[in-house]
Amino acid sequence: METKKKRGRPPKTGCKEITEQVNTVIELMSTGRARSSNEACRMVGLAVSTFHARVNSDSGLLERYTRAREELIEHIAAETIAIADEQPSLLPNGAIDSAAVQKQRLQVDTRKWLLSKMAPKKYGDRLEVAGDAENPLLIQKVERVVIDAK
Repeated sequence: METKKKRGRPPKTGCKEITEQVNTVIELMSTGRARSSNEACRMVGLAVSTFHARVNSDSGLLERYTRAREELIEHIAAETIAIADEQPSLLPNGAIDSAAVQKQRLQVDTRKWLLSKMAPKKYGDRLEVAGDAENPLLIQKVERVVIDAK
C-alpha cells in the first residue's frame, strides 16, 4: 500500500510561537549576539518576511525593534573600538605579525562601513553643508555689486 505525499503548504506555526520567536530575535539584536535581524531570524528558525510582517503590524514591537537596532549599532561601535585597541599577535621572533594587523584593519574598516550605512547621521562621513531640517541655513540678504573694470 502506497502512502500519499501531502501537498500544499506546511501547517502554520502557532501565533504564540511566532510571537516568542519575534521576541527572541529582538533580544538577540539588542544584546549584540546577532548582527542583523536576518541573522537572528536564522538563529531562531523564523522567516525574515514573517518577522518583518509581524513587527510592521504591531507598533509596540516596532518600537522595541527600533530600540534593539539602536542597541545593536552601539554594540558594533564598541566592538570596533575593542578590536582597534587589541594588541596584535607577535611572531616567534617577537616582531608584530603584519597579517594580524591587516586582519584587525579589515575588521575595523568593515564595521566602520557597516555603521556608516546603519546610522549615517551618527557614523557617516558625509558633511552636511546645506543644513538640515532641524537647523536650516537662512539667507538673510543677497546683494549684487557691479565693479567697473576701468
